[in-house]
Amino acid sequence: MRQRRCPATNNVGKDNLAPLDLVTPGSFDNYYFKNLPQKKGLLHSDQILYNGAPIDDLVLKYSKDSIVFYADFATAMVKMGDISPLTASAGESD
Repeated sequence: MRQRRCPATNNVGKDNLAPLDLVTPGSFDNYYFKNLPQKKGLLHSDQILYNGAPIDDLVLKYSKDSIVFYADFATAMVKMGDISPLTASAGESD
């Protein structure tokens, strides 16, 4: 279904976007994780999060408990806010 929405040719300037989940595409919630056990991840790199590895437990936890998902997401955002990236001449060059 998702492949049908994207053209076979490169349409420069077109916004061919696909939602991370089809159930609540306009919301920020844990449906991304609910899709993974059903093999409905948008990208292979997403779906690989649920593939028989130890991370499966975390995917299942987030898929079943939105409160834990939101709490862990908030904690991660605070940690990311504390990252001091290298900028200007100290950062990566082209």
